[in-house]
Amino acid sequence: MGLLSLGHACVDVYQGAVAALVPYFVAERAYGYAAASGIVLAASLLSSVVQPLFGVLTDRWPMPWLLPVAVLVGGSGVALAGVGDSYALTLLAVAVSGIGVAAYHPEAARVARVAGRGSHTAMSWFSLGGNLGFAVAPLLVSAVVATGGLRASPLLFLPALAGTALCVVALRRIAPTAVASPAVRAPGTEGAAGRDDWASFARLSGAVVCRSIVFVGLSAFVSLYVRQRTGGGEVSGTVALFVLYLGGAVGTVAGGRLATRFGRLPVVRWSYALTVLAVAGVVFVPGPPLYLFVALTSAGLYVPFSLHVTLGQDYLPRRMGTASGVTLGLTVSVGGLASPLIGAAADAASLQAALAPLIALPALGWLLLRPLEEPVTPERLPGPGVATDAGTTPAASPSSRTPS
Repeated sequence: MGLLSLGHACVDVYQGAVAALVPYFVAERAYGYAAASGIVLAASLLSSVVQPLFGVLTDRWPMPWLLPVAVLVGGSGVALAGVGDSYALTLLAVAVSGIGVAAYHPEAARVARVAGRGSHTAMSWFSLGGNLGFAVAPLLVSAVVATGGLRASPLLFLPALAGTALCVVALRRIAPTAVASPAVRAPGTEGAAGRDDWASFARLSGAVVCRSIVFVGLSAFVSLYVRQRTGGGEVSGTVALFVLYLGGAVGTVAGGRLATRFGRLPVVRWSYALTVLAVAGVVFVPGPPLYLFVALTSAGLYVPFSLHVTLGQDYLPRRMGTASGVTLGLTVSVGGLASPLIGAAADAASLQAALAPLIALPALGWLLLRPLEEPVTPERLPGPGVATDAGTTPAASPSSRTPS
């Protein structure tokens, strides 16, 4: 799980890097808000369509080789984004990166579920890696682009090389028979626990879309907005984006632990409620206290992150790849589709007016989540001597072992 988490960090650097590059495109190429947000859209548009397709494919044919290949594709797109002055080629480059990220997540989530034997805590550690990648992205982009300009972007390919190696080593350490299994499922769970609950999954997906629009909208514009509200320079904006992403490091792990104690759905609902107040603070509170509300927003957005994945997988136990592709991919990428609307509103009025509608979206997500019930889950499958979320070590009974 440690290797998979680090590999996840390397690929999600490229999701965070696209938003981190936006202020530099505005500064060096004089793009307006709408043009800059179009870059975020290009990274999200193909990803939003392709990722569920990869999920469907991994439900039928496990493809662990996708992990290292996808990391390389994701890194190559961002590495080429700053080369040349053509807006069209820049859009193409970030679109290629988006396809790589899309190919990675469904299969990686399936492999992580196998390696973690269905544990919420294990999945939170896997998600933590991705969130750390997001958090590091603005610092990495700032170090590279602030020194050498956008033309130095090929240096951003280095995390892809590291991620490829990590994925290869991780896959070699997992039993081939386990990786080749399309889902973690116990024998005899084809009954109630094996039925797909599409209605609940649709509600969950709607809530994740609301969360995604808030997250992508702030990712694209919080750096520019904080510079306006605090009167600071590029560093102040980079710090704000770093805080927004870094909250995932704490929030994701906390989400897994809180879910073990209080249940997944109560934790997810309270997180959405917190996010309403936190985003309002980001939009309306001036000066340095703005950073506090950016941190609270980060916590509210990230605590439920890994719980979305496991809930989706348990609502669709027969289609875990599809569930992962939607919760990790489609619903997250859809947020990028809203970014040009935010950019156009900012060009027409102000950035504050464009960000204000984001306050209502977590409330809508909370309303969608309210009627949901905890899914009936298949029996978890920790092998002999492997601790569960509760910290117990189950007996080595035939029903508690991973089927070969």
